[in-house]
Amino acid sequence: MQVGLQHKFSVKLILVISGILLANLALYTYFTTSHLKSDLILAYSQHAYNLSDVIKKSTRYSMLLNRSEDVHQIINTIGTEKDVVHIRIYNNTGTIMFSTNSTETKHAVDVNAEACVICHTKFGVFASVPIQDRIRTYTQDGKRLMGLINPIENEADCYNSNCHAHSAEQEILGVLDVVISVDNIEKIIRSNIANIAYNAIVVTFTISFFCGLFVTVMLNRPMVQINKGIQEIGKGNLDYKILLNSHDEFGRLAKRFNDMSAKLHAAYKEIKNWSDTLNTRVNQKTEELKKLYDQVMQIEKLASLGKLSATVAHELNNPLEGILTYSKLIAKQLVKVQKKNEYEKVLRYLSMISDESARCGRIVKDLLIFSHRDEEVFIREDVHDIIRKSMALIRHHLQIYNIEAVENYKASDSTIVCNPQKIQQALLAIFMNAIEAMNAGGKLIIDTATDGQEIHIHIKDTGLGVDPKDLPHIFEPFYTTKSGGKGTGLGLAVVFGIINHHNGSVVVESTSPDGTAFKITLPLPKKSGY
Repeated sequence: MQVGLQHKFSVKLILVISGILLANLALYTYFTTSHLKSDLILAYSQHAYNLSDVIKKSTRYSMLLNRSEDVHQIINTIGTEKDVVHIRIYNNTGTIMFSTNSTETKHAVDVNAEACVICHTKFGVFASVPIQDRIRTYTQDGKRLMGLINPIENEADCYNSNCHAHSAEQEILGVLDVVISVDNIEKIIRSNIANIAYNAIVVTFTISFFCGLFVTVMLNRPMVQINKGIQEIGKGNLDYKILLNSHDEFGRLAKRFNDMSAKLHAAYKEIKNWSDTLNTRVNQKTEELKKLYDQVMQIEKLASLGKLSATVAHELNNPLEGILTYSKLIAKQLVKVQKKNEYEKVLRYLSMISDESARCGRIVKDLLIFSHRDEEVFIREDVHDIIRKSMALIRHHLQIYNIEAVENYKASDSTIVCNPQKIQQALLAIFMNAIEAMNAGGKLIIDTATDGQEIHIHIKDTGLGVDPKDLPHIFEPFYTTKSGGKGTGLGLAVVFGIINHHNGSVVVESTSPDGTAFKITLPLPKKSGY
């Protein structure tokens, strides 16, 4: 938001400084001119007093000799001086004896006149009048005048002179009144006021200009940069830095602002990273939950199927045994009959019945194994020993199919709590699947490793691998990829059930045309809970 000129701090500061300067200069002008006026009046008063003393001393000798013409000449001559308006000499009765204006001579003045009232009304005795009260200022014909009265005392040489008729008791013989013009004082005051006012305006504008320049450079520009920085932060630009390298308060403020923006940017990045990580972790946990759900569903399927399989297996086992037995018996009897060629077709049918009955028997046997849930005895056993025993059982098959067995037992702690026969059965099922996948030869690699809490058994073959479309279903019961009725589809389902019953897991680590890798994970005793 744009700030109006009248609301700017710099403008307010300049106006305040200018106002203070003008007020101070006005007071300075007032007091200076007042003192100047007082000093000038005092100087003019002293000038008037000195002038009156000169007149007194210049006319004294002529007065003692009673030379009136000489006194007139002296007064007239001094009256021509600059700023002298008129000079008068009064006697003790108020008659003007001598004056620069000859028409005033011998005229008497009223004792209430301006020149007489000071002595005759206020003090009574002129000699007792203070010097500052002998001065009067007034305006006449538009001119400013200053009058000064100076007493003419009756001294000894006056009343002892033969030409004077003054007694010794008379203290004041008369008064000398000198009036001068003080218009110059007003001119000087006005001139000084004008000069001071002009100088004050010049000084005010000069100081205001430099204050404005100082405020613009040292105050306004840093504030503009700081304000811009705040706006940028408000817009979300947390990388913005204030480029202010001064060492004053604004420089420190800019440095703290930059530190704050850097911390905000770091916090924002951390929050964003946490948000991204959280999304990733949520997706990971969702996948894990999905897999866990699939496993639970698989376990539920297996549990339900196990109950059904036990019943079906027991119900089918006896009829299948009877069919198999009687088919073999009929085949033996027909073989003894002389007309063998005549019953060859029947014998072939009986052979098919026998084979299929045997296959059904194997299925029933696997179902019984799959559904077996009797109480089992778990003991401590070395996994490596179970693997070695299992490998010994399939050694002949490895030789027949030209398969190389590679065993790497890296697990330092390989003792688990388990049912050794069940673990061996699960291992044998995986080994046999691997052998069937490598009918043209290959390698069967068994590795073990431990992380301190679990032992991991890695079983890898170099067969044809598992088709990706079959991968999600390989642990499901009765799902088989073998052709010709060779597989029952229960082998890996049994493996899954056995390992799961041991609180472990079995997964396909990888599969490709170069082979398949299974990973069996079983808990070590301290985590097993047995």
